[in-house]
Amino acid sequence: MSSTTDPEIIRVSPKGQATIPKSLREKLGIEAPGEVFVYEEDGRIVVEPVPSVEQLHGIHADDRESGEVLAKTRELRERDRRREDERSERLRPDRDAE
Repeated sequence: MSSTTDPEIIRVSPKGQATIPKSLREKLGIEAPGEVFVYEEDGRIVVEPVPSVEQLHGIHADDRESGEVLAKTRELRERDRRREDERSERLRPDRDAE
């Protein structure tokens, strides 16, 4: 696959394990072994990197406005949700062909 936005089929083991493709791990900074958040959202399985201690350093520092981090997190999630919706529409079979 040439892009990390292209869909890729991965196998799920009998134990429910799946391997995150190397290109995505590298792009998102997911260390192996490491940890990720996994949750369901709008009927999809979402996998997100757990921020490192270095990334979280200063998250509550006095130089930030109250709620700034939460607002940025919500903004990024909404951007990702819009991107996923657009991707879903592109991948959906052409309805005119029916």
